[in-house]
Amino acid sequence: MGKRIGMEIAIAAAEAAALCRPDVIAAYPITPNTHVPEHLSDIVAEGRLDAEFICVESEHSAISACCGASGAGARAFTATSSQGLLFMQEVLPIVPSMRLPVIMVIGNRAVSGPINVWNDHSDIMYQRDTGWVSLFAANGQETVDMVIQAFKIGEHRDVMLPVNINLDGFQLTHVVEPIWMPDQEEVDRFLPPYKPFAQLHPDQPMSMGSLGAPEIYNEAVRAKNEAMLQSKKVILAVWKEWEKQFGRKYEPIESYKTEGAETLIVTMGSMGETAEIAVDELRKDGMPVGLLKIKLWRPFPFEEFRKAVKGAKALAIMDRALSCGGPGGPVFAEIRSALYDEPKKPKTLNFIIGLGGRDVTVEDFVKMAKKTASTKKVKPENAYEIYGARE
Repeated sequence: MGKRIGMEIAIAAAEAAALCRPDVIAAYPITPNTHVPEHLSDIVAEGRLDAEFICVESEHSAISACCGASGAGARAFTATSSQGLLFMQEVLPIVPSMRLPVIMVIGNRAVSGPINVWNDHSDIMYQRDTGWVSLFAANGQETVDMVIQAFKIGEHRDVMLPVNINLDGFQLTHVVEPIWMPDQEEVDRFLPPYKPFAQLHPDQPMSMGSLGAPEIYNEAVRAKNEAMLQSKKVILAVWKEWEKQFGRKYEPIESYKTEGAETLIVTMGSMGETAEIAVDELRKDGMPVGLLKIKLWRPFPFEEFRKAVKGAKALAIMDRALSCGGPGGPVFAEIRSALYDEPKKPKTLNFIIGLGGRDVTVEDFVKMAKKTASTKKVKPENAYEIYGARE
C-alpha cells in the first residue's frame, strides 16, 4: 500500500519513474530539471533500481541513447528543459517515426534569449508537432501519476509512441507538496513488463530508421499521425483504469465551477490552481465565471473541448508562450481552430502570461476574466495581449 509523503516534486517524478522499472536512463543535467536525473542516478547507485544510467555529454546524446536503447527493446527514460529540449530537436521527430515509446519529463522553462532559467511553456511549444504524446501536470500528485501513466500509454500496442510529461519549472519542480506515492506492488499491478513490438537483435537482423524516399514518406507521416489520433482512446482507457485502481480521476479537459458559467478561463499547467482561487472570488461577487484546465495537449482533445465550452459566451485563454508574428499563443490558435465551425462559438481573448517566470496573481486572473466578460467585440488583430508587459 502506498503512503502520503512530503517531497520535492522533481524528486517525486524521479521516484515515480523508478517505480516503472526503466532499463535505461540517459540524461544531461539542466536547470530547473536537474533533480530528476540526479535523483535517479542515486536510486541506481543505491541498488534500488536495476537500470543502466548513462551519463551523456549533451541532451542530443541523451535522446539518441534513449532512441537506441528503446530500439533494442529497453524501457527508456530521460528528462530535460528549455535549451536542452531544443538541443534534442534533431532526434525528437525520429523517435515517434520509429514508434519507440521513450518517456520524458520536461521541467518547462523559458527559451533564451535573453537568457532565462524561469518557467514558461515556450520550450514544449517548439516541439508540439514532433509526434510525441504530451501531458500537462498542475501539481505534484498529477506529476507522479502522469509519469506512471505515460509508460502504459506509450507502450500500448495501439500507440507505440513517446510521451512527455510537462511540469512547470521551479513553480512545480522545486516545490515540496504532500503526495500520495504508490508502492512497487501497486505500480507493477498497473504497469506490466515492457514487451517491445520490434527490436534490434543480432540473432534476427532488421532495419530501423531507414531512408524514406518520396514514394513512401507521405504514408509514413500519415501513419505517425494516425497513431497519434488513435492514442486518445488508449489515454482515456488508461485514465479510467487508473481511477479504478487508485481513485484519482483524469480527463483531457478538467472543469472547475463551470455550471452556468458565461466566461471561462482556460489554463494549462500549474497556474490553473491560482486561477481556481480567482474563480472562487468572482463567484462570491456573483460573476458567472468557470475554469477549464487542459491536461492533454497532444493529441488535442477537440471533442471534449467543444463540449466543455458549450453555452459559454467568452473564453479567456491563457498562453505561456508567444507565436511571434502569429495570431497570439499556440494554445489560443489551437482553440480558435477547434471552434471555427461551431455555430454558436464564444468570443475569445488571448492573454500571454507568465513569460520567463513573471508572477501572475489571483488578482491578475480576476482582471483578465472581467476584461474578457466586458469586451463586446474582438478584432482579430486585437485578439491577444502580453499581459502586464510594461510600455
